[in-house]
Amino acid sequence: MTDTAPPQDRPPLPPFTRDTAIEKVRRAEDAWNLRDPQRVSLAYTVDSRWRNRSEIFSGRATIVEFLTRKWQREHEYRLIKELWAFTDNRIAVRFAYEWHDDTGAWFRAYGNENWLFDRHGLMAERHASINDLAIATTDRKFHWDRSAPRPLDHPGLSDLGL
Repeated sequence: MTDTAPPQDRPPLPPFTRDTAIEKVRRAEDAWNLRDPQRVSLAYTVDSRWRNRSEIFSGRATIVEFLTRKWQREHEYRLIKELWAFTDNRIAVRFAYEWHDDTGAWFRAYGNENWLFDRHGLMAERHASINDLAIATTDRKFHWDRSAPRPLDHPGLSDLGL
């Protein structure tokens, strides 16, 4: 889909129920864990507005640039998202992800996101607040094949005590 093509529906669509909100969160988590910026960007409106840490920007092309930069810097990235709250067209999630830098130092990032969706199920706004915590390699909790989504039997944030 190009930026000039009409939007295609991206189920589940608003208004959300608890089950469809959980499904939307898991689909987002799975896509981010594949670390394909172009693919991830298709879940957002062409003019989606983002605040991620101290960066504020909009548009799919900028989202692709941002994610490309992010995943070049954050090696062995593994993410878990969990539904926090939802309404008709909004979802709030909490998340954590583990990664290491070029020196091999490991981190766990903790954060919250607020999402606003259009009628096609595309995210029109994403507001993320994130904090990093340095961790020892032995403190890592996210262990699965880094080129795949989190397995269904892998514990979530609450199960891990996070």
